[in-house]
Amino acid sequence: MNTSLPPLSLSILGVEPLDEFIREIADFVHHMIVTRPIHPDAKVEVEAKLGILRDRTSGQRLMLPVLVETILIPNEVDVRFESNMSLTQHKHFNTMLNDLKRISSQPSHPTSPLEYSHVKVLDSFYPSEDREKIRVTREEKNNTVIEITRKIRLGDLNIYSPKRAADWRVSVSLEVPVSHPVGSPTHVRRKDRICYSHEEFNIDLTQVYSNNNATPNAPPEVLHELEVEIARPGLLLSTAAKRGDPNVPELDRNAFDELIRSFVNNARILVKNANDGWHT
Repeated sequence: MNTSLPPLSLSILGVEPLDEFIREIADFVHHMIVTRPIHPDAKVEVEAKLGILRDRTSGQRLMLPVLVETILIPNEVDVRFESNMSLTQHKHFNTMLNDLKRISSQPSHPTSPLEYSHVKVLDSFYPSEDREKIRVTREEKNNTVIEITRKIRLGDLNIYSPKRAADWRVSVSLEVPVSHPVGSPTHVRRKDRICYSHEEFNIDLTQVYSNNNATPNAPPEVLHELEVEIARPGLLLSTAAKRGDPNVPELDRNAFDELIRSFVNNARILVKNANDGWHT
């Protein structure tokens, strides 16, 4: 009796069924892109940030009767997303990503190598006529202005991960270049960021020191955050424009969904590697 498993087809049709989870995120991001307000020279930013979904009433982590990660319908569950993690968790991801960078440079590694950069900047925030604040970003070392932008949040998609120590959120935003504001900033953030770049994605591990001018004598608030971001806004827009177009080659027609699939996979890998005790 032969007990070994023979090669199996992906399905009775010979193809793998559509991954509805990834397709839902791709549809969300694509909708945010095609319905965005038009601003000259604006960049579209797509990022997935790790954190905890908390019930607004109890303050406890969200509990839902589901067994696996689940996309929440926007505005249907009263939660807040808390991206701050502990210093211990920050060190854990720093060690993990540094090890991965070292291993990825070896010829036997199955993917392309990670690149690494360490950036220290100062973000000063100014009020604007709209709800969004204007951010002036300078290099910490020489105070050179890097960019001046107004960030417009287009939409968020919360993902609850009951089997993991952390949840995550996909955000789509517009970064609109503006002129330097007048007056004094309302608050300043110092960002000490380690950026690991891999193919079309940046993984940013950031320590944020925040000072509020309203309480100048208070000690700075220290936050630790981890996110993965699509690195090239131009590529994101060009692939979104060709999505599903029957007049372009199949590779171009499916490129947007492949980009989002890899983006989601990277976010899932990071969430899977979060330690128990997100804040301890």
